Amino acid sequence: MKIRRMTPADHDPCIAMMKDFYHSPAVSHALPVAVHERAFQAAVEGEPMMEGLVLEEDGQIAGYAMISFTYSCEVGGRVALLEELYFKEEFRGRGLGHQYFQWVFDTYGEMARLRLEVTAANPRAQSLYQRLGFEVLDYVQMVKDKPLD
Repeated sequence: MKIRRMTPADHDPCIAMMKDFYHSPAVSHALPVAVHERAFQAAVEGEPMMEGLVLEEDGQIAGYAMISFTYSCEVGGRVALLEELYFKEEFRGRGLGHQYFQWVFDTYGEMARLRLEVTAANPRAQSLYQRLGFEVLDYVQMVKDKPLD
């Protein structure tokens, strides 16, 4: 699998995959397209706090991933938040998730923590993440979001 940064030419397939991702059991709610557009633009314009990736297999776009970065006082270091990982249906079950995470471990192994979120409605992803060494944190997350467009 080839992993590369998003480019402006990836707009249409990436926005389509983002829509699919946010209408799947992987997340708890859908988002307006304007939010996907902002995330995509930030990725291709080089926003330093995030990275947008295109995942390719056999010369085709197989999926995408979004990673953001922060500092955690709890672990005393930088954190890579693996925010979104999506594979098109026809590319699932081929071991590409394992390949992606190996790339993450190789690329961001110096981070104090790798963090991700998974919904209870996505047991297949939970199983993969646990096999890869991720542990469940016993936190209730709370947010106060700015109203969406």
